[in-house]
Amino acid sequence: MKKTKKSPYSVTLDALKLRFKGLCPDSEHEFRYTLTADNQPLVGYAAYYDKKLLFLDERSIDLRLVDIDSFSEIRCRQNYGCIALEIVTDKGDVELCRGDMSCMLGMQATAKKITIIKEGRTPNVEEDRIEKSCPVCGEPYREGSTICLNCVDKKQLIKRVLPFLKPFIFPLIIAFLLFFAISGVSLLIPQINRMLIDNYIQSSGNVVLGAFISVILLLAGVELAVTLMGIVRSITIAKVGNKISVNIKNSLYQKVQQLSLAGITKRSSGEIINRITNDSSMVQEFLTDTVPVLMQQLLNLVGIGIIVFIMNWKLALLIVSPMPIIFMMFYFLRDYTRRMYHKQWHASSNSNTILHDIFQGIRVVKVFGMEKYELKRFDKAIKTESEISAHNEVVWQKIMPPMNFLMGIGEYFILAYAGVRIISGDMTLGEMQAFLAYAGMLYGPLRWITFLPRRLSRQLTSIAKVFEIIDEEPEIKDAEKPLDVTLKGDIDFENAYFSYDGYEYVLKDVSLKIKKGDMIGIVGRSGVGKSTLINLIMRLYDLNEGNLVFDNIDVRKISQHSLRSQIGVVLQETFLFRGTIYNNIAYANPKATYDEVIRAAKLANAHQFIMKLPDGYNTLVGERGQTLSGGERQRIAIARAVLRNPSILILDEATASLDTETEKLIQDSIAALTKNRTTIAIAHRLSTLRNATRLIVLEKNKIEEEGTHDELMRKNGRYSKLVLAQRQMSKLTNKK
Repeated sequence: MKKTKKSPYSVTLDALKLRFKGLCPDSEHEFRYTLTADNQPLVGYAAYYDKKLLFLDERSIDLRLVDIDSFSEIRCRQNYGCIALEIVTDKGDVELCRGDMSCMLGMQATAKKITIIKEGRTPNVEEDRIEKSCPVCGEPYREGSTICLNCVDKKQLIKRVLPFLKPFIFPLIIAFLLFFAISGVSLLIPQINRMLIDNYIQSSGNVVLGAFISVILLLAGVELAVTLMGIVRSITIAKVGNKISVNIKNSLYQKVQQLSLAGITKRSSGEIINRITNDSSMVQEFLTDTVPVLMQQLLNLVGIGIIVFIMNWKLALLIVSPMPIIFMMFYFLRDYTRRMYHKQWHASSNSNTILHDIFQGIRVVKVFGMEKYELKRFDKAIKTESEISAHNEVVWQKIMPPMNFLMGIGEYFILAYAGVRIISGDMTLGEMQAFLAYAGMLYGPLRWITFLPRRLSRQLTSIAKVFEIIDEEPEIKDAEKPLDVTLKGDIDFENAYFSYDGYEYVLKDVSLKIKKGDMIGIVGRSGVGKSTLINLIMRLYDLNEGNLVFDNIDVRKISQHSLRSQIGVVLQETFLFRGTIYNNIAYANPKATYDEVIRAAKLANAHQFIMKLPDGYNTLVGERGQTLSGGERQRIAIARAVLRNPSILILDEATASLDTETEKLIQDSIAALTKNRTTIAIAHRLSTLRNATRLIVLEKNKIEEEGTHDELMRKNGRYSKLVLAQRQMSKLTNKK
């Protein structure tokens, strides 16, 4: 979203809110708007009170009032980069206010609530939509999330990620102690070298060869001890790191599984995969690499700093003199580097998403000959990612060489100062060598720390992305004490309203009673809410208003697992997992016996074609079952639903991929399957619903007609017209 330029007025949103509350303290359904009618920046605030919409902006003194009885309809109109709240009056459309896209949720919620009030219903207000935007930057939160990735507290993120270390506290303590030991022992090496040079190599007296060799062996022993402790530490960290990575990925995957269908589908598959794989790896790197090494480098910095100041505090001050400048530069650059790598993360996620989509739809790509187009699309994405990455590297390379030069100035101070002291006889060569060694050890941690902002920017971006998913509240939740029930098959919709986006209703005031053993056929044009109805029955979504009841029990009181385990589904888009045909059928009931799987396949009229395959039920199907025909995939899906032996059966265009001959063969199987079982069937081919006990015709998001085939034909309504149109089409097809 492009940010609008700053308003020329001086009033802030908080100040405007105070003025608004002073004028109308009991207002509700508040929202903000940010643009004038000609798209100039503006600070505005609005609300509903006593059948009136109230508006106040920074240019006005008094409230502007709009009576809700003065218009017939209120709606949001989305323009390029902005959204407007409009009303329909006798004189035409009138725009009430306008804002950038961060205002969209608030305006849509208000339009929805005013519509409900005008229809005489009571809105269910659980929270104000204005709280769906970040109060700092105004960016709308993702649905179900309350994290703004731009303004999130990075310290809090670090605190939250540390509990992943808790299960491995013992090996981490060992690794930490080894850090101490390695750092402490490493500090001895320059002193041993000083002793070797001053007492033996540069000694003017007689040197005892045995003592000289002993010092060399001592030096080798210390180096060997540091190496062995480093190996043990690295192995410990590697093992812990792998286990932490598994735990993070499991936590993420488990959370994704808990999310509602709406929570999953609002993100691309590539984005979710990127978070579970790449982002979790970055979190692991932060915990097992950045944090431990940072602690080791800080220990070295403190230990060496103390030694250097004890040896010669004047020279030590010369060494550390450039450090305040370096740290100040990184402090002021921290937000810039965070934005750089945040942008790089999005570019990487976008290229991964495109690649995932291409592979998922490779058959479509091949059929339409779009290889070159997809190559260009992917090439553009990776070039964008490459350009952003290259830009970030160029920026970083412009920063780091001057930093390293500033840091290295201290070494020249040492050479000049120590050289003069040695020439005057006030310092030995061994002392200078030890001081240079300590200075080098001091610069090591400092150089590593200069790269820390870059590492942290990338890792904290990934941590924020991980916790955005972990913190997201599922829209579909079980009750505090969910019921595990055995469903009989009675289903009641009571004045049901449903909207996917919380604004435009897909179903409005739908009341429907389905009795145990009924076969209900749902017909209607595309987009009238047929699939939505079955999604609600499976509780993939919850109603916005009204009730959905199973056997006189509210669906929200029933355990999701209990409900769905008693529903068999054959969806319009058949999905088969990569594996054998047997495993795909048995997916509905992993405990099923071989004979039960065979029986289910026979009922679905799939056994015959399966046995003709080279490996029968052990035949491997490709990804998404692409090695099988559409009709074969559909029959396997029906067999999968049969194996579940559900109380409620849902058929969403179950015979859509079957030819006429196969459809006739399978109709008898479906008739036997639906006997004494509640069945909801959706079909555009109305002949497939000839066994339905009742037909429901949806139109304009409502039930327009209801009855048996004969009853609806006698009405000469919409269903009758659909049947006659299909018969006419069938005659034309037969003539050809």
